[in-house]
Amino acid sequence: MGQLQTILEHNQKFVANKDYEAYITDKYPDKKIAIVTCMDTRLVELLPKAMNLRNGDAKIIKNAGAIISQPFGSVMRSLLVAIYELHADEVFIVGHSGCGMASLNSEHMINSMSERGISDDVLNTLENSGIKLGKWLRGFSDEKEGVIHTVKTVKNHPLLPANVPVHGMLIDSTTGELELLVDGFKNK
Repeated sequence: MGQLQTILEHNQKFVANKDYEAYITDKYPDKKIAIVTCMDTRLVELLPKAMNLRNGDAKIIKNAGAIISQPFGSVMRSLLVAIYELHADEVFIVGHSGCGMASLNSEHMINSMSERGISDDVLNTLENSGIKLGKWLRGFSDEKEGVIHTVKTVKNHPLLPANVPVHGMLIDSTTGELELLVDGFKNK
């Protein structure tokens, strides 16, 4: 049946009991930071705790691998909105150990798409339209290099203010230990 009904039932109780009151804040990040991190389930609670973040402290943008692969895609747009509209003045790119994007096999994923009903016609049409699925679905070979590459992509973006530091860190997905890879204050 999925989780829909369970989620809706819980939500009714959450609202009725006013449990939301503990999370009330506004749209502006209190610590004036924006974080691009991975969507990995291990980081949902671990990352904020390891970085001493509470609800309302930061804008957290999540995607597979904490990668910004398209400088004018939705992740970079979200980051620029956080800076220009929501007053974030520091950026953190936070990758993690054991990231699935480090071992992503695009060929395997395309085969899985076929197995789940995506037709060869659709896959061929995309390829013939210039969308190279193998390249688009590519991850990275090393978590640290993935973070460093994304830091460079953000730092070199033509719309990023020069005074915004862009830091790169790797979090241990078990212990929460943070390793600083790029200090944005030293690399301006």
